[in-house]
Amino acid sequence: MPLVFAGVTSHAPGITGRADQADPELKHGFRDALGHMREALEASKSDVLVVVAAEHFANFFFNNMPAYSMGMADFYDGPIEDENWLGIQRVRIPGNADLSDRMIRSIMNYTDLGYAQEWKFDHGIMVPLHFLTPDFKLPVIPVNINCQCPPLTPLHRTYEFGRALRKACDSVPERVAIVGTGGISHWPATPDSGKVNVQWDNDFLERWKNNDREALLSYSDEETYRDAGQGGFEIRTFIAISGATEGVTGDVWYYEPIPIYAVGCTVGVVNGFDE
Repeated sequence: MPLVFAGVTSHAPGITGRADQADPELKHGFRDALGHMREALEASKSDVLVVVAAEHFANFFFNNMPAYSMGMADFYDGPIEDENWLGIQRVRIPGNADLSDRMIRSIMNYTDLGYAQEWKFDHGIMVPLHFLTPDFKLPVIPVNINCQCPPLTPLHRTYEFGRALRKACDSVPERVAIVGTGGISHWPATPDSGKVNVQWDNDFLERWKNNDREALLSYSDEETYRDAGQGGFEIRTFIAISGATEGVTGDVWYYEPIPIYAVGCTVGVVNGFDE
């Protein structure tokens, strides 16, 4: 079954945990765009949502940090963080171990990845789900790309992982939606938290919406760290979505820096799936 939906969005914990401190106009503008994204996802009648995220040392650490990993369980719990801090109550989210197994086997024909039968969701997955699947009934398959600690997977490999993910989606009869979640530029847990490089973000989003592979892969980690902070490494989740939708353009439905969320908040959807 062909892929039925693809998009990208932000996942910063402040989006839910500090919502009351944000400029109301910006908060509601961002949430309206997320609501539009939810409606498009629901209209796709997807059987499962694959969330490509950057896990934040909640499950994987320096002693075991796969470049790519996919969940393979029938359910997941989250958030792993304090509920009051994140502003999201703990809940059990359905998975689909059988479908995960089939997709993992497909991806392994093209690239290597780890898999996990136990996985607690942190804000990287829970914040998007809070808005996109608020009843938490749509089965989810989590994917982690290491965006936290060097050595980081090269960007061209991230694009290829996205291509392998697309082949896996197209190889199964279920209707599959994919969403990448991440930064873009941000400096979390540093004295620069709240800083956003709007020019850098807009340039990256222009490359993303055009699915300009050459331009997307031209960043070096040194340049990203300098211009977009350590949080900028999460461009890998967006690039994976580009690989999964190679040759197809997208639209940025929303982008605004919201400093109290410590990130430029983004909603982008790949064309051809929201019609």
